[in-house]
Amino acid sequence: MELSLFLSMLGFLWVAAITPGPNNMLLTASGANFGFFRSLALLVGIMLGMQIMLLMVAFGIGGLILLYPSLHLFMKIAGSLYLLWLAWKIGTAKYEKLETGNGPAAPMPFWQGGLLQLINPKAWLMVLGAVASFSLAGEAYTGSVIAISIALAIVNLASAVIWLGFGTLIGRILRSRRAWTIFNVFMGLLTAACVLLIWH
Repeated sequence: MELSLFLSMLGFLWVAAITPGPNNMLLTASGANFGFFRSLALLVGIMLGMQIMLLMVAFGIGGLILLYPSLHLFMKIAGSLYLLWLAWKIGTAKYEKLETGNGPAAPMPFWQGGLLQLINPKAWLMVLGAVASFSLAGEAYTGSVIAISIALAIVNLASAVIWLGFGTLIGRILRSRRAWTIFNVFMGLLTAACVLLIWH
């Protein structure tokens, strides 16, 4: 893949990755509630989920989604329900006094970050768009998928660290029960609002 095409793809993926969406809202809320390091498992789960999705799209399932629109509709419904469940969990999170090195005992598990990708329509559109727009035909196809995978990992890591860091900084002011509740309700509402973006 030529450098100019790679940089163009990187720009496309960066815009898709850095804009607000389910992953970024989840990372921000996790950073605020559990701190940066305790949220790294969630970050890794999200990144691995995206890589698995890319391989699924590049080597077959993307064609099925394009061929059967009802499958896409099912994904949108499942993704919407999952996001609403996450919004409820975030918005009703129990207050815990945040202490350095002594955060709440239960950050979101690794597997939920990966699972979210498989029913996250924004992530599917991002990966489908990358494969459809930037993969190369013929013998160059596999190499171009590897380049897309590398670019996807770069932008996902950078944007995830930014959103997670943002949440961690916010977490420093969440010392009172009232601030904690307001923030979590707000993040829950933002996560629920992502459902509107799915159906837009």
